[in-house]
Amino acid sequence: MTSAAQPFAAHRARKRFGQHWLKDEGVLAQILAAAELGSADTVLEVGPGRGALTERLLASPAAAVRAVELDRDLVAGLRERFGADPRFELTEGDVLAVPLPPATKVVANIPYNITGPLLERLVGRLDRPVAQPYRRLVLLVQQEVGERIRAKPGSSAFSALSVRMQLLARCFTVCAVPPRCFQPPPKVMSEVVALDPLPAEQQLQPELARGVEMLLRRCFAARRKMLRNTLMGLLSADQLAALAAEAGITLQQRPQELAPEAWVRLAAGLNRLTA
Repeated sequence: MTSAAQPFAAHRARKRFGQHWLKDEGVLAQILAAAELGSADTVLEVGPGRGALTERLLASPAAAVRAVELDRDLVAGLRERFGADPRFELTEGDVLAVPLPPATKVVANIPYNITGPLLERLVGRLDRPVAQPYRRLVLLVQQEVGERIRAKPGSSAFSALSVRMQLLARCFTVCAVPPRCFQPPPKVMSEVVALDPLPAEQQLQPELARGVEMLLRRCFAARRKMLRNTLMGLLSADQLAALAAEAGITLQQRPQELAPEAWVRLAAGLNRLTA
């Protein structure tokens, strides 16, 4: 196999593509371990870059590694380095726009400037989860985003994103990744998170999901305010009090204090009262 350095000798990281290549052997090993790849798995790798992780994925028992890379110069190097391996497939293009090759798991060092839309593409929305969810996603993200994804109610990091992701998947942290683990080093801390999307039978029904989404947008737009203020106008004061009691919350609470399940109960009650 061609050495890692040769195909990319003249290439420099491009800021517009958010290129920071992971080089730390320990973190690469933890990503691979978290993916728990077996012979029945096909891996989608987003942004393989120079192929440090690709090489390890191809050394795993996975049946195939299907990568998507936007930078045409990196595409040429990846094909030179891995093209002889029949288990390696490469698509050139924008991962937000090209048809994604079928896979059972995703491994990605996400360009931080597309994290939000990429999460939506890979996991879906509350009212429209992906039709065939991946069994697991192992994603390297900015630490601030990782903290929000897995945050617990009451923490300063708990947000609408926390609720959405935790209603779509089981979320847990794998490891922290400091800037020195990359070349070139980013200016922020990073984190590897793992997401196990919920099976279809555990996903919210579309009408209920739309109700949760409406409440999240309304309440987290004024996250410092009590719910009695952000929910005002949806129902009468008496109805709101009854709805809160039924959902097991109080109207004195603020949005970041409510667990994802409480938002579901609140939306279910609201849908029933406004039907």
